[in-house]
Amino acid sequence: MFPWNEIDTVLLDMDGTLLDLHFDNHFWLNLVPQELSRQRGIDTEEAIKLVEAAYGKVFGTLEWYCLDYWQEELQLDILNLHKTLVDRIQLRQDSMPFLKALGTQNKSRILVTNAHPNSLALKLEHTDLALGLDQLLSSHETGYPKEHPHFWQHLFMQFSLDPSRCLFIDDSEVILQASRDAGVGHQLGITNPDSQKPHKVFSDFPAIGDYHLLLDDLLAK
Repeated sequence: MFPWNEIDTVLLDMDGTLLDLHFDNHFWLNLVPQELSRQRGIDTEEAIKLVEAAYGKVFGTLEWYCLDYWQEELQLDILNLHKTLVDRIQLRQDSMPFLKALGTQNKSRILVTNAHPNSLALKLEHTDLALGLDQLLSSHETGYPKEHPHFWQHLFMQFSLDPSRCLFIDDSEVILQASRDAGVGHQLGITNPDSQKPHKVFSDFPAIGDYHLLLDDLLAK
């Protein structure tokens, strides 16, 4: 699928790409409305509408991914709510074999995530993900989400990357396109970010649902 001899660095999204997105979907689409309903004394359907309207206002911006923003906007203790669900934070079963294979082939493995630093720290604490990474970058450190070209400029400069020799893996086609526009040479989509939901279909990028499909070719190089 890829010319591995032309790829030095693999840039990896976290939620839905290395971790099961079920945790985040359950948190934001179920737990947050339930807690809002409980605290404000409103029915769940009304709470869902309030939350969806709030999400829609900032979708695709850095605020969308910011725990501090949502704590202020919804008046909920977002980080402590996260901690009530830590048992749902799970690595994809195929992530570590792939990350280890990349390491044996001397590919640099950089996590590039829109996750807030507090969310990132919690997920690293409750998984072995850090063992398969060489570097990591939260978009909050750059001031721009991955959807924005300035994020990519910051990333390339910080790690002295040749973008044409990078592969970027993400479950969002919009963000894959942003990486292509920024000059990243290779992209790969993930069709099954949430283990509890149907597979996604990608229009403009190659996509897989299991990293094991890449291992034979990767390890042959």
